[in-house]
Amino acid sequence: MRQRAGLSRPVLFFCALIFLAPAVAAAAGRPVISIILDDMGKTLDSGRRVIALPGPVACAFLPRAAHSRELAGAAHAAGKEVMLHLPMDSVDGRPLDAGAVTLDMTRAEFAKVVESNLAALPYVRGVNNHMGSLLTRHPGHMLWLMQELRRHAPMFFVDSRTTVATVARQVAEENGVPSTQRNVFLDNTLDMAALDRQFDRLLSLARKHGSAVAIGHPYPQTLALLERRLPGLRREGIELVPVASVIHVQQEEAQTWQASWSPSHKAAKN
Repeated sequence: MRQRAGLSRPVLFFCALIFLAPAVAAAAGRPVISIILDDMGKTLDSGRRVIALPGPVACAFLPRAAHSRELAGAAHAAGKEVMLHLPMDSVDGRPLDAGAVTLDMTRAEFAKVVESNLAALPYVRGVNNHMGSLLTRHPGHMLWLMQELRRHAPMFFVDSRTTVATVARQVAEENGVPSTQRNVFLDNTLDMAALDRQFDRLLSLARKHGSAVAIGHPYPQTLALLERRLPGLRREGIELVPVASVIHVQQEEAQTWQASWSPSHKAAKN
């Protein structure tokens, strides 16, 4: 579902709520988490194993990977969010995957690559950055990205936070693009004890703040963790929901907080 640029933020959220209401209602009263699996599309076997995971695990596809288009269709059919995992420049100069946006691009070149990537993947609901420790710290390039996402609204953005210097989420919010950020990397270390600790940290952050977002990868160890832990989430009082639902929950919490701290009309005059 795509709409023309220029729509107001309330209209965009109304469109999104049509899809989010069931998930938000199901999670009422419980902390919520979202899990995004990056680097999707490289292999069929791992991709199919991700798609078979219980619940709405989000699938972030590299735009030009060999199996991205096929697996994106299968993920959508299985009720999982499809995301564009957009390659971006990193500070260490690592080789970039096909479909990358870079610091030396012009505005027109940047827009053309983003548009081509979105056209290459069916059913895209949101975008997150692949690498990007260089590009996400540049407000001008992030503004270009958010302007493109607004052209394809409703479309959300997740800041993978590959650098503490990132301004990506800030620029998204300033430009009316629904957004959130990664709180936990599940699989920087692949031994099972470390994976369990990161998963427990995800749940702890959700209980503390009401919601949390994790990013992992389709490694065999990560998939084994999720196959074991996801079926028991509700017994732990946690709900796995789509990324768009976490964004909605966070927006609601922010609005409640702002209202609680806003002075009344009378107090403001005094």
